Amino acid sequence: MKKAIKKWVRTLGPMVLGLFLIWFSLSKFSSEELGQLWFNIRNVDITWVALSFVMGIASHLSRAYRWRFLLEPVQIFPKFYNCFLSLMLGYLANLGIPRSGEVLRGATLASYEDVKFEKTFGTIITERLVDLIMLLSIVGIASLSQSDKIFGFFKDQNINPFFGGIIIVSMILMLVIGFRIIKNSGNTLIQKVKSFIEELFKGMKSVFSMKKKKQFLLHTFFIWGLYLGMFYVLKFAFPDTQDLGLQATLVAFIFGAFAMSITNGGIGLYPIAIGIAFNTFGVSNATGEAFGWVMWGTQTALVIVLGGLSFIILPLLNRR
Repeated sequence: MKKAIKKWVRTLGPMVLGLFLIWFSLSKFSSEELGQLWFNIRNVDITWVALSFVMGIASHLSRAYRWRFLLEPVQIFPKFYNCFLSLMLGYLANLGIPRSGEVLRGATLASYEDVKFEKTFGTIITERLVDLIMLLSIVGIASLSQSDKIFGFFKDQNINPFFGGIIIVSMILMLVIGFRIIKNSGNTLIQKVKSFIEELFKGMKSVFSMKKKKQFLLHTFFIWGLYLGMFYVLKFAFPDTQDLGLQATLVAFIFGAFAMSITNGGIGLYPIAIGIAFNTFGVSNATGEAFGWVMWGTQTALVIVLGGLSFIILPLLNRR
């Protein structure tokens, strides 16, 4: 019973939080500001929205293609359409249950390509680590160029970034201790866990043994260039954000990226985060949150459509 309750809390918790944040973000607006928010969304320049949308599709295609480079060293040679459709299925799952998409993505590819799940999942972990390095690099660049605005925001909100560092270090120490226990234990169950982790590491180490490292790096920079690009071009869709520089875009992009990891697909929190980021550069909350809603809405719609189609198309393409 307790396990079932915990499962429902983990599943519905972030979604309920997201819905609360939607209500909270809209309730704090006056009637005039709320009218301005809807006006901004209704009068958005659709050309720039469409360009941002296309860049989003291109990033997903590139990510699916890049995944194959990680799979080759572990002797998995999947069809491209299986990689792409599994990826979109995973993104769709993340909208419902946070972090479930990575598991579903690995399991789907393993099922249709008849390979070990541990290996496919291991490559996904490696991919996520590479993406984390890219995100932290962007955070570093933004922190150096806009340190006064970023740390000014933390100061205004009474947030101490030092505590974030302590949490990260503590988590790393816990992982190290956990691996030590698993390595030295003779327990049968723990040995099975150890075997599973060893298979995971085989997939994770594929980044060092893959033959196409240059292509992998090129796709990595291409993907993140598209992420930034789709965010940057959307600023031209709103009159009040057209004159914002790259620095403002970087800061807002970072705020949005972290918001995506807190609630299911960033529901509710993403527009708030974008509004806060742009507000530090003099953009009104109504315009900033309208930007966030359009960005989040178009990309979420893309995931829902392609993810939903993946459920239908995958079995049809893999009929034996």
